[in-house]
Amino acid sequence: MDHDKALRQHLLELLRGGHAHLTFDDAVRDFPRELRGAKPKDVPHSAWQLLEHLRLAQRDILDFSRNENGEYRELKWPDDYWPKSAAPPDEGAWDKSVAEVSADARAFEHLIQDPGRDLFAKFSWGDGQTLLREALLLADHNSYHTGQLAFLRKLLSDRPIGRG
Repeated sequence: MDHDKALRQHLLELLRGGHAHLTFDDAVRDFPRELRGAKPKDVPHSAWQLLEHLRLAQRDILDFSRNENGEYRELKWPDDYWPKSAAPPDEGAWDKSVAEVSADARAFEHLIQDPGRDLFAKFSWGDGQTLLREALLLADHNSYHTGQLAFLRKLLSDRPIGRG
């Protein structure tokens, strides 16, 4: 059995979701336009803020993970990771953000699928991080906030979530 190949396949499945948690695509599909900037009482973030946070954090992890050229610049927490506005700035912002999350997810999957990238090798530009660690971090982070998106949608409407 090729353990490296099997591990990479498991990581791809974890990153894509759909086993123990809802997929990103299911969480954002047909998200009601009128609810994208809404925040129920005592809820810290709108759907737009969660979506943008997912996009920004995922891009940061992707950029960090493929930093062979040394151009990565660390973002400032929390300012660079969360949008200020609860609502999308314009009609096309939601769809653009969804498309970028999906494109960056595919780009990260390409890193995982590249057998020339050692999952366990420490990045020379980091302080002990590996591609495996970044993949697990990304899967954990995205599943958490995807769950928040789904729960927020349920709080705001009676529309079904996901495939169901």
